[in-house]
Amino acid sequence: MTRKIRAVILCGLAFFVGCSRPAEQKGLVVRAAHFPDIVHSQALVGRARGDFARALGPDVKIDWKIFNAGPSAIEALFAGELDLTYIGPNPAINGYVRSKGEALRIIAGAASGGAGMVVREYSGIETVEDLHGRRIATPQLGNTQDVACRAWLKQNGFTLAEAGGDVQVIPVRNPDQLTLFAKKEIDVAWTKEPWVSRLIHEGGGRLFLDEREIWEDGKFVTAHLIASTKFLEEHPDLVRKLLEAHVDITSWINANTEQAQIIVQEQVAAITGKALPEVVLKDAFGRTTITYDPIRKSLMKSAQWAFEAGYLGNEKPDLSGIYDLNLLNEVLREKGLRTIE
Repeated sequence: MTRKIRAVILCGLAFFVGCSRPAEQKGLVVRAAHFPDIVHSQALVGRARGDFARALGPDVKIDWKIFNAGPSAIEALFAGELDLTYIGPNPAINGYVRSKGEALRIIAGAASGGAGMVVREYSGIETVEDLHGRRIATPQLGNTQDVACRAWLKQNGFTLAEAGGDVQVIPVRNPDQLTLFAKKEIDVAWTKEPWVSRLIHEGGGRLFLDEREIWEDGKFVTAHLIASTKFLEEHPDLVRKLLEAHVDITSWINANTEQAQIIVQEQVAAITGKALPEVVLKDAFGRTTITYDPIRKSLMKSAQWAFEAGYLGNEKPDLSGIYDLNLLNEVLREKGLRTIE
């Protein structure tokens, strides 16, 4: 009789635990973020089509926030105002290091490629040597393109002005880069799409270096999806649903490029108040690969460059725990797709 009573109690507890999670999640709001960028296409498309909302179901809402810079998104995550965000690799690295590995995890890739160096036409820059004595604009001090630019200059024998050399790397916001290009006040910029294409078509620029040229197999992470560790631990089922949508949207974009471009253009126009010209959109997509692979090798290389540039402190950081791809791989296995190491 005692065993029967114990069995009944255990069954009741199991039923209670199994039913409690949906009850707890009813009315929950998932706070997610992205930028109005082509490398965040999954967010733009999924938000517009309602993919993420459908994946979460009627009892859970998703509240989208817009950011224009990775550090700002990281600060919001630190403040407990964000659960997930699409973001570039170096802000994610900085956030992980600053929090001593506690604050976030990379849970999927989003984009590869879509970055490079643009020079203004008639600036006299035809070869690498012509960059001596120039100022090179990057979107933000310590951001992904800033780190790549500094590493490339070092590899090509340049010494930066702050170390006694004759090349200066300066932080200039992407919209300001375009304005300064048009005014002929800067000659060189290392940035990401759609600004690479905008500098070419609207600013009188020319692609000097496609960043894919400096990476193995032309692959390097430009954006990925991160989650706060707290949200990931408390709501793995919701994160899994979001990743299912993320993978499906990625596949849809790659199979329906023209339709995806239209949606991205509409969303960028709605957010920024200005639609991208069609030629800019096509060129930007042509240099960008939408993917769920986080391309781990390139992130580790970028972290090495950031450390060498003095952005990550005096000791080389341990990034061994920055990824949590378990849920992504569960989704990929379920869909019969190749998993990520």
